[in-house]
Amino acid sequence: MAKTHRFSSLACALLLAACASGPGISTDGANQTVTPSQASVEMDVLRGDQVLWGGTIVNSTNLENSTRLEVLGYPLDGSQRPDTSAQPTGRFLTMEKGYLETVDYGQGRLVTIKGALNETQKGAIGEADYTYPVVQADRIYLWPEESDAARRDSGVNFGFGIGILF
Repeated sequence: MAKTHRFSSLACALLLAACASGPGISTDGANQTVTPSQASVEMDVLRGDQVLWGGTIVNSTNLENSTRLEVLGYPLDGSQRPDTSAQPTGRFLTMEKGYLETVDYGQGRLVTIKGALNETQKGAIGEADYTYPVVQADRIYLWPEESDAARRDSGVNFGFGIGILF
């Protein structure tokens, strides 16, 4: 009996672990309360802080020794995925040492990023001046492309009834 109970507990734990999704980026040491909009005006206080932000890529540019992503930030859900149904939290730039393929990291793709607030950079959105907080990325997670319908439909259904075939 104890052996069966242990096996059932292990099987249940494995099943739950298999259902977990997301990048699993450690939140240790990350300032999870500051938003990109706040960081752009409070950089003197926040410089060096680790943040865990996510959003939609607006633009990606390969530079000489790094890649710069411009991201429209959104709050993260429980799986660290940007919640694009929520209000945006502001734009930010992230710098990744080395080369990222800009076709893969293109406009509209979702990312979750952990890194240190580094500085601000002046830029523009259309004709409006904008101050971007810059995150030096330690980790960038590029979310797989999938439709919203696919995310909502897990393929697992539960129900009660009688199945009748003709």
